[in-house]
Amino acid sequence: MVDSLETFTQQDFLYFAAQIEDWYFQNKRELPWRDIKDPYRIWISEIILQQTRVVQGYDYYLRFIDRFPSVEDLAKADEDEVLKLWQGLGYYSRARNLYSAAKSIVERGEFPTNYKEIRMLKGVGDYTAAAIASFAYNLPYAVVDGNVYRVLARYWGITAPIDTTKGKKLFASLAQDLLDKKNPAQYNQALMDFGALQCVPNSPNCNECPLQENCVAFLETSVSSLPVKSKKTAIRTRFLVYLYIRCGNRILLHRRERGDIWQGLYEPLLIEFSEPADLPLIIQKVNLPKESAFRLAVKGMKHVLTHQVLIVDCYEVDLTEFTTIEKYSFIPEKERGNYPASKLVEQLYEAIDNLK
Repeated sequence: MVDSLETFTQQDFLYFAAQIEDWYFQNKRELPWRDIKDPYRIWISEIILQQTRVVQGYDYYLRFIDRFPSVEDLAKADEDEVLKLWQGLGYYSRARNLYSAAKSIVERGEFPTNYKEIRMLKGVGDYTAAAIASFAYNLPYAVVDGNVYRVLARYWGITAPIDTTKGKKLFASLAQDLLDKKNPAQYNQALMDFGALQCVPNSPNCNECPLQENCVAFLETSVSSLPVKSKKTAIRTRFLVYLYIRCGNRILLHRRERGDIWQGLYEPLLIEFSEPADLPLIIQKVNLPKESAFRLAVKGMKHVLTHQVLIVDCYEVDLTEFTTIEKYSFIPEKERGNYPASKLVEQLYEAIDNLK
C-alpha cells in the first residue's frame, strides 16, 4: 500500500493507460451523449448523471433533449416545467442550477470553450468541468469521480482517504499524470466505464480483469477495503406527517422555498415531529375546522435520502369549508400533475388515489 506517487514511473503510467483504453475498445457502452462534441448535450448528460446511475438517467436525458434541444430552449422555459421534467431524479438543485446556468450562457452568447469558464457555470464542479472540457473540446483535463477513485485506489494501492484534502489532491495529481494527453476524451471515458462495468464497488470480477497482474489491491487481497474514507456521515432520522387537505374539488399545496433540498417543488401540508405522532397530537398541531374528516393513507413509510431517513405518515383530510393557511394555496385537484413534486410526494399521491 502507498500514500504517495513517488514510487511510480512514467512507464507505469503509460502501461496503465494503454490497458484501460484497450479494455474500452472491447467493452465501451453505446450512449446517446457519447462520441458527440456538442457541449450543451454533454453538459446536460453530466448534470443528470451526477448522483444518478446511467440506467436511471438514460431516459431522462432523452426526454430533456427532446423538450430542450438547445440551451436557448432551456433558458426561455418556465422553471416549473424544468423541475417537472426532472421529477423523480432527486437532487433538484441540479435542475435549478442547470436552468440558471442556461440563462447565463445565453446572455454571454455562447457556451464557454475553456475549463476555467466552464467551471464558473452554476452547479459545475471540477469533475463536470473536466468532463465537458475533454469530451466537447478534447482538452487535457482528467476526470475524477467515484468510479475513478475506486479504480485508482485499488490498482495503485492508495490508502489516502478520498474525502480528505490530502487524498483529493493525491488522486487529482495521479489522474492528471495518467491522462492520455493526445486522446483525453477517449481515456476519460475509458476509465469511467472501467469503474462502472469492471472494477465495480462490490464483488468485482477480478479473475477476468486485464489489470489483475499489477493491481495492488488484488495482489494484497484488499479490494474490498479500497478506496478509503476517513469518516462516516451521521444519519439523521426525521418524523414527517403530511396532510392531504381537500375541500370540494380543490387541494391545498405549498411551494417549498429557497435553501431547501426540494426548493421549488410542491407538497401538501407538512408537520414535523421529534418522534412518531398519533392522530390526536396531529389534530392538536393544526388549526383546522373541528368537523374535518381524517383518513390514514400512509403509516411509517421509510424514505431514505443521502444523510437522512424520513419516517412518513400521510392523512387525507376532507374539509366542509375552505380555510386559510399561510403560504399554502388551494388548486384544482385535477391539475395536481402540473405541479412538480418530489418522489416522496408522488408516492403519497398514489396512496391517496388508492383510497378512492
